[in-house]
Amino acid sequence: MKKIASLSLDLDNQWSYMKTHGDAGWESYPSYLELVVPRTLEFLGERDLQITFFIVGQDAALEENREPITAIADAGHEIGNHSFKHEPWLHLYSRAELVEEFERSEEAIENVTGRRTVGFRGPGYSLSPAVLEVLAERGYVYDCSTLPTFIAPLARAYYFLRSPEMSPEEKAKRKKLFGRFADGFQSLRPHVRQVSGRELIEIPVTTMPLVKTPVHVSYLIYLSTFSPAMARAYWKTNLSLCSAVGVEPSLLLHPLDLLCGDDVPELKFFPGMNIGLARKLEFLSWVLETYSERFDVGTMIRHANSFRDGRVIAGRPEEAAT
Repeated sequence: MKKIASLSLDLDNQWSYMKTHGDAGWESYPSYLELVVPRTLEFLGERDLQITFFIVGQDAALEENREPITAIADAGHEIGNHSFKHEPWLHLYSRAELVEEFERSEEAIENVTGRRTVGFRGPGYSLSPAVLEVLAERGYVYDCSTLPTFIAPLARAYYFLRSPEMSPEEKAKRKKLFGRFADGFQSLRPHVRQVSGRELIEIPVTTMPLVKTPVHVSYLIYLSTFSPAMARAYWKTNLSLCSAVGVEPSLLLHPLDLLCGDDVPELKFFPGMNIGLARKLEFLSWVLETYSERFDVGTMIRHANSFRDGRVIAGRPEEAAT
């Protein structure tokens, strides 16, 4: 039998990229959801894949986004919470601000999809003990905000280099964007966090076993701009290492993985947006095909439940599963 794996998509909208990048005009909430959501649902449907979409509450609160977000739920995909304002500095929020953030996002998402979210991913992998406490208290089953890699500071420095107009104040807010060097020491396997007397399952975004370099699809597409053969070899090496060391992977998608610069000219500066759409989708199709050949790919909640049930059946202490 194939081992369980998961696939998720952070539905960051055009305005949220502009906001994180410090670009003017994001306050009008420009959106590409009407373009990227149907394209993504068709792409996944053709491959019979059910995944988790992490929805930003602000998008769910806007009437113009109701149809595409409803379509995601109607297609049977899991709906997760990606915060309300999509600010990758949740670690700076007070407890009261966090509670308000979750209340607003949960209400907006449930009003559109009819679903109560039980999974969370922080924007920019933003996380703190207070975030975990609020998640546990609100009955969340899992969090997947960790990215175990040592190169987060390099990614952040590159991001700042590509954002010359960002003020020192804005950079200070983003000083933990993509995580810390120490995150590279975290486990790649699902594990249990004991938070305020409750259990919260943590499912990390998978990085390359042993070396802990990123393998999310945006990174693979970026590598393919230098050498498609290198990107394919890198991904296949990751799959082999995951199988060899017993990591059940969790692969992350972003909307820009299914968009090109002609679709969203304002975001042409992002890595990989210079690749033509047909070429990008062909590469993505290959990635998901090889992923499904090795693993039984599904939603994040399925992954979390499989881990939880395995612990119960095997009677393993949580330390043995981390």
